[in-house]
Amino acid sequence: MGDLKSKVDRVWDAFWSGGISNPLEVIEQITYLLFIRCLDEIQTLKDDQAQRTGKPDPAPLFPEDQQDLRWHNFKAKQPEKVPRGSPHAHHVVIHGCHPGCRFTTE
Repeated sequence: MGDLKSKVDRVWDAFWSGGISNPLEVIEQITYLLFIRCLDEIQTLKDDQAQRTGKPDPAPLFPEDQQDLRWHNFKAKQPEKVPRGSPHAHHVVIHGCHPGCRFTTE
């Protein structure tokens, strides 16, 4: 239990230092990040299948010009100082990923 609490505290501290202190906004940002990760896991399965069959993926979730948005690439990026009030992770999902991710009205 103590290990889990310290992990949660580290996540909370990361959001706090990035300018997000509202608990609802923290949950929203975590949701966007989990969504990006889920999409990357699906794409990884599709990539593995394409490699096994020798046939290219006819409908990749992440085209070549969006590979930097995949979770395994996105998580390796250095965190940038994000000004308070900016859209954070949801901006990456809404404006960066494929059209199926654009589920909000802006």
